[in-house]
Amino acid sequence: MPDARRPVPQHGAMTDSVIDYTVYIQADPARVWQALTDPAYTRRYWGLTFDTDWAVGSTMDWVERGARTSDPEQVVLDCVPDRRLSYTWHTFSTQWAASVGIAEELRAELAGEPRTRVTYEIEPVGDTLARLTVRHEGFTPGGTLIGMCSGAWPMLVSSIKTLLETGAPLPEPGPGPGSGQ
Repeated sequence: MPDARRPVPQHGAMTDSVIDYTVYIQADPARVWQALTDPAYTRRYWGLTFDTDWAVGSTMDWVERGARTSDPEQVVLDCVPDRRLSYTWHTFSTQWAASVGIAEELRAELAGEPRTRVTYEIEPVGDTLARLTVRHEGFTPGGTLIGMCSGAWPMLVSSIKTLLETGAPLPEPGPGPGSGQ
């Protein structure tokens, strides 16, 4: 059972500069960790991989749809295997924007916002569950990036959960109500 002394959002919580999202996954913390760090997993549920050794202070390249986003400010901030992972969010390069279909005007707007940080906390819950809490923080209050990420994190975290519990990630949403298209 979850620790009743610790408030945990049922689905997610958001302020004007922080996104918190918690999910319970039928997997042990080691498998959740693997899903966050192993390219064979991240490619399946996120469509990207990270090129890094996961040591604190190491840079991380984001590789998505053939675009490699490298920047000395994209770094691993904290790494405790099976428990916690934190890193700075990626740079909004023109190559990245072109690969994911983001217009230059929007890319420039995103690039003008401060670099944010993502932290994953993994906690065992009994013998067969893990609680994964994602915190993405440091946004410009009411900015463009928090608007984009607040819609993306629930789907992404749900896809991690689905992949670990069923062996397949969620399908990509098609055009229609709620898809953002």
